[in-house]
Amino acid sequence: MMEDFWIKVAGIVLVDLVLAGDNAVVIGMAVRNLPASLRRQAILVGTLGAVGLRVAFTILAALLLNVPLLRAIGGVTLFWIAAKLLMEDHGEASRLSENVNGFWQAVTLIVVADITLSLDNVLAVAGAAEGHLGLLVFGLALSIPILMLGSAWIAGLLNRWPWLNLLGALVIVWAGARLVAHDPRVHAVWPVADWQVFLLGLGMMLLFMRGNLKGLKRSLGLS
Repeated sequence: MMEDFWIKVAGIVLVDLVLAGDNAVVIGMAVRNLPASLRRQAILVGTLGAVGLRVAFTILAALLLNVPLLRAIGGVTLFWIAAKLLMEDHGEASRLSENVNGFWQAVTLIVVADITLSLDNVLAVAGAAEGHLGLLVFGLALSIPILMLGSAWIAGLLNRWPWLNLLGALVIVWAGARLVAHDPRVHAVWPVADWQVFLLGLGMMLLFMRGNLKGLKRSLGLS
């Protein structure tokens, strides 16, 4: 009995590390150009938003599962977010971050990403908890330090090595591709592998970027 309990705990920890990691990448990329004080505030707001949404989605999970193409729409939204974050001009972002606009721009992107990623996290944690309410609460609580510590660490890495922004964008596109590929409505019509949707997502990200190579180079620290 206890062995089964600890297996469930291990499963929840693994799910949180993997799925909260996607959130942490988005938050880290969104706040990477903010001053230290505003960065901490944005990370806190983003983390609380993610946890709040997960609690709401836990309550509404059964209803949300019946919304047609919800995961697919969320996945395409992540393609757009990846493009938006990758295109962010370091110099422009630094000037923006000196006022409230830069802070709220980052928070807005974080909240939109939270909405798209939180449903899958809730469903995965609920599956790992297998109906155990205490374990479900544990999974939600565990995501808080993972998001806060993970996003702060990622933001620091992105500032030190800007080329990692490209890797972060690829992680976000992969998360979006999995949402699209595993949407029940999409899978019924177009049973496709995750990597195929990932390639499609890369194409859509480039489309959203509108071929702006100058912004991409600045984001990667190449100019």
